[in-house]
Amino acid sequence: MGRCYGDSALSAHIVDARSLNHFLDFDSSSGLLTVESGVTFDEILQVFVPRGWFLPVTPGTRFVTAGGALASDVHGKNHHVDGSFSDHVLWFDLFTASGQKLRCSRTENADLFHLSLGGMGLTGIVLALAFYMKPIETAYIRQHTVRCENLDETMAGLESYGNWTNSVAWLDCMAGGKAFGRSILMLGESAKLQELSPKQALNPLKIHSTKGIPFPIDMPSFTLNRFTVQAFNRVYFNKHPKGSQDSVVHYEPFYYPLDKVLGWNRIYGKRGFTQYQLVVPHQDARKGLQEVLELLAKRRMSSFLTVLKIFGEQPENYLRFPKAGFTLTLDFGIADSLWPFLNELDQVVEQYGGRLYLTKDVRMSADFLRRTYPMAQEFIDKLKEMDPVGTFRSLQSERLSIHA
Repeated sequence: MGRCYGDSALSAHIVDARSLNHFLDFDSSSGLLTVESGVTFDEILQVFVPRGWFLPVTPGTRFVTAGGALASDVHGKNHHVDGSFSDHVLWFDLFTASGQKLRCSRTENADLFHLSLGGMGLTGIVLALAFYMKPIETAYIRQHTVRCENLDETMAGLESYGNWTNSVAWLDCMAGGKAFGRSILMLGESAKLQELSPKQALNPLKIHSTKGIPFPIDMPSFTLNRFTVQAFNRVYFNKHPKGSQDSVVHYEPFYYPLDKVLGWNRIYGKRGFTQYQLVVPHQDARKGLQEVLELLAKRRMSSFLTVLKIFGEQPENYLRFPKAGFTLTLDFGIADSLWPFLNELDQVVEQYGGRLYLTKDVRMSADFLRRTYPMAQEFIDKLKEMDPVGTFRSLQSERLSIHA
């Protein structure tokens, strides 16, 4: 849908696949849904939540296409249990640079199948795909919220609650001293009918609201600064009492808290923002995360929204981002001082065996990609064999020297 935070959806020539927006087939016995690639997660939820089905994996917005979810190999709060969206894809049809339409699966055109998962759309145009939906009894989430007082408690909480399907921590990256790395940990399971309140039980498979609140103006660039972010974080953290709380909430605020506000990115002003998402493996995660957060404090940088999640095991596969460990997401308003700071963060990420998510990236170097993705060069070599002239390219692929 052209909503990537970086330049992976931009090019001198753009193919808009949103008109490929038809539902093709659904097998209610297995949950296998077949759609054209331009069908959005929002549309899928509207149709299938009332029928008792939910997406197997979803990112933090429902405004993504199924084809884009495959190309970005999107992940959610449940990666440690359910993996990425691509892990639930049975097959897809790909229009290639040679003009062929190829059915790709783990047994048919298997190498092209794996190249395309997280391949950023560079292998061709996904025309249709089939993936397994997840049965649900209600549209609600049984939520368990834990206040963690520092980084050690936050990381230990994410690991100790690993049996929960969904887990995510909102992190206060501005807190120092004994409160360094404090967070609100949110866990979730699909709620059963008997767990709903009487009011919720009146419509247990209620879909999300299709109306959004437009953000009216571009805020002045100085609005989000170290002091306003610090104040917001303090209020948000302290509104959660010590210990833990249990509640039952609709899936919309649990999975898609920002979708309610249309154009929320305008809060960053006309220069916009970028998101920096890293992953570091378990063995070095504590040191790596501490150094990243300490560098934010040292350089007096502020991230308006900071999120920490845990990834499960995932075999190395070309450009797919997740690996077993912790993934930290930071949001920064665009400023001239930001770019040298992110270069410093790159050094920390690489030192601890990590890498960055291509879908969020707008500025990593070609060398950094090759050093941090062990199969990046193999991906590039195979892509050139398939498509020597680079028919399907993006500004990102050119910046990263995937295409000349």
